[in-house]
Amino acid sequence: MIKRSIFIGNKAQITTRYEQLLIETEERSGNIPIEDLGFVIIEDQRTYISIPALNKLISNNVSVIFCNEKHLPVSMLLNLDSHHTQQEIFTHQIKASEPLKKQLWQQTVKKKIFNQGVLLDRLDKTGHPLQFYASKVLSGDTTNREAMAAAYYWKHLFSFPFVRDRHGGFPNLFLNYGYTILRAAVARALSGSGLLNTLGIHHRNKYNAYALADDIMEPFRPLVDAKVLELIQQHDTQELTTEIKSALINITTETVYFDGYKSPLMVGLQRVASSLQQCFAGKRRKINYPDLWN
Repeated sequence: MIKRSIFIGNKAQITTRYEQLLIETEERSGNIPIEDLGFVIIEDQRTYISIPALNKLISNNVSVIFCNEKHLPVSMLLNLDSHHTQQEIFTHQIKASEPLKKQLWQQTVKKKIFNQGVLLDRLDKTGHPLQFYASKVLSGDTTNREAMAAAYYWKHLFSFPFVRDRHGGFPNLFLNYGYTILRAAVARALSGSGLLNTLGIHHRNKYNAYALADDIMEPFRPLVDAKVLELIQQHDTQELTTEIKSALINITTETVYFDGYKSPLMVGLQRVASSLQQCFAGKRRKINYPDLWN
């Protein structure tokens, strides 16, 4: 089921009653069934949200994302008790061997580079080495093919000179916003499958509470890149407007393709997370990553 994303861009009061989320602003008020929600993004710093509302949202595995004074997402709340066999799943994840994690990272990097290559193909920028790089990714990506592919990819993706930098100029801010929404969607799916986002398979920064989400989101980044390219063509602005934010938030409804099956990204991520859980449990050997384009 596709869940709705709610963007709170103005001062609001958010409470709950009878499993409904009540949202009141100066202009209007309304209510939404909590079971229909997947994400709530709160941008306005003056917004009030009650503790009971937060508890009901989290209990229904709704990701609540908070923005800073610059209107950029900086934190999120996720359910830590969303699966009936949580203890067993945590144990499998904690005890995962280094060879297993290196193999899972190899699969992840190969799929990321493959998807980057497909996007360049779709832009008629053929003749690139990305599929070759993908074929040469070793366990744990010990030869760092990911970085080699990234250097080529970012140099050729846009029709203007560009350097990918988290704190760089246009359109880095568009990319950062889209990646934050993607990260939240991946973290929500992983949490829903009982996995602990803090324990990554490759990312290990001790300050990173979403290391596993940062791992698993990698093959999906080109979907954000494609959306940013589309928005640049549609809008004559370098500002991250509310309209552009809304378009990036809706990245979770983009269609992805499994073998003989297609689904919205939000639903597809649940399949990916479930397959990862089974890898940790020793029930399968590969993460079930979809294709981003048919």
